[in-house]
Amino acid sequence: MDWDKLRIFHAVADAGSLTAAGETLHLSQSAVSRQIRALEESLDTTLFHRHARGLILTEQGELLFDATVAMNKRLEAASARIRDSEDEVFGELRVTTTIGFGSLWLAPRLPHLYDKYPDLRIDLMLEEGVLDLPMREADVAIRMKEPSQADLIRKRLMSVRMRLYATQEYLDKFGTPRTMEELEGHRLICQNTSSAQVAASSGFVQHLLTYGISNSLTVNNYFGVLQAAIAGLGIGVLPDYVTVDFPNLIRVLDDVESNEVPVYLAYPEELRQSKRIKAFRDFVTEEIFEHRQRIKDENAQKTGS
Repeated sequence: MDWDKLRIFHAVADAGSLTAAGETLHLSQSAVSRQIRALEESLDTTLFHRHARGLILTEQGELLFDATVAMNKRLEAASARIRDSEDEVFGELRVTTTIGFGSLWLAPRLPHLYDKYPDLRIDLMLEEGVLDLPMREADVAIRMKEPSQADLIRKRLMSVRMRLYATQEYLDKFGTPRTMEELEGHRLICQNTSSAQVAASSGFVQHLLTYGISNSLTVNNYFGVLQAAIAGLGIGVLPDYVTVDFPNLIRVLDDVESNEVPVYLAYPEELRQSKRIKAFRDFVTEEIFEHRQRIKDENAQKTGS
């Protein structure tokens, strides 16, 4: 097959429009159309259904698009390896992690990474779904469980537990629960147990709800839970890493917490020598060390006082 025609086909299939693909490729619509027709003739098949709303892939078109997507991923990986042969740390690094960890812990610390590597561009993808690293949907991931793929390099970073937090203003107004049974008189702010989250968090909330809590606010990510708790709406179920950056939140029921949630950093084997990956891995490791040290110092101050 003609590689140039495949490149044009991929752009059209991705955009769903000859005009949009032409703008991306800096080609006229007629030039794009001619290339697609020529490719269809060479394959003796129809790749697109033509509709007034745009182009829709045929079954044969879907097969070819799957192939060009895979080719694109491999080319991107090769390009990344070539760029990483230079001494400088620069270019794009696609990082994926959960909405809570990414927005509450990682994003506020990224200035430290940019200070050291100003030419690095981070594409931060926050979602609860697990992106496919070997297929290059992202370069590096921070996940709340150990990755299952065998061709990934993984490093355990830390452990997280879900705990109960509220503001002093809320506790002054509604009282501080001393036992699990006393939670019944409070509003619980948490993720809905049916939303995407780690099993330890869902199980912890389900356990809390067995104590007859009838008033609750559910949010589909921890950033929303945090904002509601800070606003004094109730007692929030939040990961313990928020305590350092949000000291106005007070832990409620010190002996109540979820099971341990391991946090892993993972990236494809083929990026083992990537200088961008190494820079990000070292940055996260250093920030976690600093995070732990701050917690240790704060606990020592509380013990001393």
